[in-house]
Amino acid sequence: MLKLRSLLSVLLCFPILALAQQLPIPPALAAKSWLLIEMTSGQELAAQAPDERLEPASLTKLMTAYLAFSALKQGTLKLDQEVLISRKAWKTGGSRMFIQVGTEVKVEDLLKGMIVQSGNDACVALSEAIAGDEENFAQMMNREAHRLGMKGSNFRNSNGLPDPEHYTTARDLATLASALIRDFPEEYAKYYSLKEYTYNDITQPNRNRLLWIDPTVDGLKTGYTAAAGYCLVSSAKRGPRRLLSVVLGASSPSVRIQESLKLLNYGFQFYDGVQLYAKNAPVSNLKVWKGKEATVNIGFADDLVIVVPKGYGPKIKTELVSQQPLLAPVTLGQPLATLKVSVDGKPYGDYPVVALEAVPVAGIVGRVMDTVRMWFN
Repeated sequence: MLKLRSLLSVLLCFPILALAQQLPIPPALAAKSWLLIEMTSGQELAAQAPDERLEPASLTKLMTAYLAFSALKQGTLKLDQEVLISRKAWKTGGSRMFIQVGTEVKVEDLLKGMIVQSGNDACVALSEAIAGDEENFAQMMNREAHRLGMKGSNFRNSNGLPDPEHYTTARDLATLASALIRDFPEEYAKYYSLKEYTYNDITQPNRNRLLWIDPTVDGLKTGYTAAAGYCLVSSAKRGPRRLLSVVLGASSPSVRIQESLKLLNYGFQFYDGVQLYAKNAPVSNLKVWKGKEATVNIGFADDLVIVVPKGYGPKIKTELVSQQPLLAPVTLGQPLATLKVSVDGKPYGDYPVVALEAVPVAGIVGRVMDTVRMWFN
């Protein structure tokens, strides 16, 4: 058993239950459900009923956007593609971008109409362009939700208009918003920070008023129905850190803004994200028996980050544990060890350490020689 001990700074994704007595008290929010996570690590910083199933209203459009961006990436949809507006899209009620039946509208205009103006009509038009009709598109939404690990969600339409079988959770929305920012960073930066958009000579402001109040906020989406209340998924980046907040079921537009900002400020003020290892940086190397190479470098496929209360960085300790002997072949990304992290003497989390390179099996001579060496070891 190989053990390496070192005092380090840190980066990744587990709850901070071991530090419960030392944690700053999260704010109490005037909302039904909320969740605050640190984006790089995925770590939960504050929550209230995050797994309660609630009506998502226009937050549904985050999934519609995710699928639209996926279609653009796959080449099945193009930004300059003209979409013929159906009667169903034109007649869709609620918030609208005011597209007209029988006209052709570019996909990029529909994206802006959906994201900035929260156009329900734009969502239907996009769903028909991607899947043929909204019913097929809803099936795509549910398949994607399953793939992303959204266990408490079910989608029946593209825009969030009320349906008793249309629901999600704060945790699932955080998962979806994180995936959107992670998988489509250029699209996120291009569309979600737009403060207004004009279509058909009608200018509508972005309903996410945090874009005006806090310059570090660059997205994401508001939602409202009578049953859902006022909802907001928002994200802010201050320095290298990005936080994501989900607030569901507030009583007014001003309350959802106030409570979302309260949650973001809490996370930035009372926590530090600390980097332990950079992506693909060797943590150590391990002896490999019967391989073409004698050792293999091990590390992390992504930056390893954890979040701790401010001032706790120097109290982080790590222990690297690997099982020996290690026999070839070794594949790229193969888990080979575990990094055990503690903070202030309390267990914090275990993180798999993987091979940063492949090591194929040695020739017959090398294998025989290592077999003999292993007898003496």
